[in-house]
Amino acid sequence: MSERGSLLAQPLRAPSAGRFAAGVGLFLLGAVTGAAGALVQAGWFPGGLLLALAGSAGLFLGGARALAGRAGAVAPAAGWMIAVLLLTASRPEGDFLFGAGAGSYLFLLGGMALAVICATLAPVRQPPGDGVRLGK
Repeated sequence: MSERGSLLAQPLRAPSAGRFAAGVGLFLLGAVTGAAGALVQAGWFPGGLLLALAGSAGLFLGGARALAGRAGAVAPAAGWMIAVLLLTASRPEGDFLFGAGAGSYLFLLGGMALAVICATLAPVRQPPGDGVRLGK
């Protein structure tokens, strides 16, 4: 049995260069997915909304599985959220991308809910050792 203890009790380690690059890539891909979803959801209302949310959920869950942790879901979700929130703000000229319809609110709230769900369901690393109760 391992004497290392729980993962929560261990000191933080810096991520490797590969994991950091993958996180940055997922962040940028999340921003692109959020911008594309903002355009698609309004273009073809019922189908476009479902397509945009399915693409976002696929990216969040795929990132979580690719990095084998919650950081893989949080990175694209952060990029998605920043892109979508920047697109909802109106400009001084009065231009904006999102309308005040139900589809826009469903895209915004549904995407946030999917990000939380995918980050919660992401696989987490387990401490080394046998499968019985830890610390016994």
